Amino acid sequence: MTYDRLVCANCAAPVSEGRCSVCRANRERLQQEGFLGGVNPMALVALLAVLIAAVALLAHQTA
Repeated sequence: MTYDRLVCANCAAPVSEGRCSVCRANRERLQQEGFLGGVNPMALVALLAVLIAAVALLAHQTA
């Protein structure tokens, strides 16, 4: 999730504006998480399972 859509529970302002210390801290944390920082671990497991199944199907068809 990106911080441009989040609303701070402390000051009720968009987190992207960074009006209070809570906003600024959450904005910094979200920026540091990186590419897959906010992805659910179960979603990553499901994606990995789909990729393995696709490779197995491809290997089976070429053999």
